Amino acid sequence: MKRIHLIGICGTAMATLAAMLKSKGHDVRGSDHNVYPPMSDFLRQQDITILEGYSPDHITADLDLVVVGNAISRRNTELEEVLDRKIRYCSLPEAVRDHFLWAARSVVITGTHGKTTTTSLAGWLLAHGGADPSVLIGGIAENFEGSYRIGGGRDFVIEGDEYDSAFFDKTAKFLKYLPDIAVVGNIEFDHADIYADLDEIRLAFRRFVNLIPRRGLLLLGADNADALALKDKALCRVETFGLSNDAEWQAHDITIASASTTFSVRRGGTPVGTFEVPLLGSYNVRNALAAIAVGAAVGLATDTMAEGLRKFRGVRRRLQHRGTAAGVAVYDDFAHHPTAIGETLDGVRSAFPDRRIWAIFEPRSATACRRIFQSEFARALSKADRVVVPAVFRSTLPEAERLSPEALITDLQSNGVEARYIPQVDDIVTTVAREARDGDLVIVMSNGGFDDIHRKLLAALEARASRR
Repeated sequence: MKRIHLIGICGTAMATLAAMLKSKGHDVRGSDHNVYPPMSDFLRQQDITILEGYSPDHITADLDLVVVGNAISRRNTELEEVLDRKIRYCSLPEAVRDHFLWAARSVVITGTHGKTTTTSLAGWLLAHGGADPSVLIGGIAENFEGSYRIGGGRDFVIEGDEYDSAFFDKTAKFLKYLPDIAVVGNIEFDHADIYADLDEIRLAFRRFVNLIPRRGLLLLGADNADALALKDKALCRVETFGLSNDAEWQAHDITIASASTTFSVRRGGTPVGTFEVPLLGSYNVRNALAAIAVGAAVGLATDTMAEGLRKFRGVRRRLQHRGTAAGVAVYDDFAHHPTAIGETLDGVRSAFPDRRIWAIFEPRSATACRRIFQSEFARALSKADRVVVPAVFRSTLPEAERLSPEALITDLQSNGVEARYIPQVDDIVTTVAREARDGDLVIVMSNGGFDDIHRKLLAALEARASRR
């Protein structure tokens, strides 16, 4: 047993890593600011101590290892104490690798978009198929009722994030995950606080592919040029997946209903079967197709995978239905990149062609706050009927670099979309609750809490309905 202390690891990731290390028999604790339910309750149930705030007194002589997250840097009081006393430390992805991956067959799911859903799908298919995998996800998978699963099988399915690892290691997390089976669904520019341009992101993915052993497998998204370009960089077996005719794993005959999507699959031109997944849109067909290819590589039968997909329960904050009030359905979606926003709205439109769609988009991520995607956001959001954009979230960027919500609204209006800039959340709630009508769909898009707008909006709609 080791005594392990976690610092600078945020929210769900803190709770997940702590519980996973606890499952290995280690004594685990951590430091963080303002840990509150449900995470505080979860940690207490797991008998994991979380110390409030950061203090050098938390770094005690009995510690065997300190895991340092990427949320802190030099001058953090605990980090400085660790360095002064030369206590062994590592990054979060190194901790995952060293405690879980060396003895496993690592199934690493990467890409700019869709990796959380694809990891959840692949992990669930393997679990449903009896492979008893371990799984680590950057979100809450409803089938696992959490962000991880500790299994007894050989496979470890893990979401491979391209974000940086720690203050001492600015390389991508996925470079530590020892891929045996790797998925690269797509590659686009993102994480502008870490990468200067798309070429730097391409380099990170080339380095990732270079880690796959000769007997491994690389699955590439055939519908994305930059992902497909990695084919020539691999020294292992390569298969492609997508909607393109030249994809080895090709999805076709896609039918999108109000609560699910049905599609057929060919492999190398040979029919594999027909599948149904309770997710919307062609982008989720690609995610499911990648999971099917992973399942086939592990040895799952087609019928088993088809049954598993039908029983998939989704991922929280990925077009999650939060409730319906006054006939208005409110959804929570993590989309914060223009491609993801556009694909999500396309999926909703395909499922509900006759209903009015509202998009409420909060510019919050390090990339979304920047002017980089100013015109791309306008094109993506123009797929909604009505758009509301608040102020950029707590951005300290110079005005010349910061996304302009006002300019975004002007661009949308020039494209014939009814769009408004409403800086404050409470004013957005008042406006939408007043103007939304029976049958409308409200898609709230943000990678943060967005001031609990979903609950507030549903409460306002319920209050409106009660007055009638």
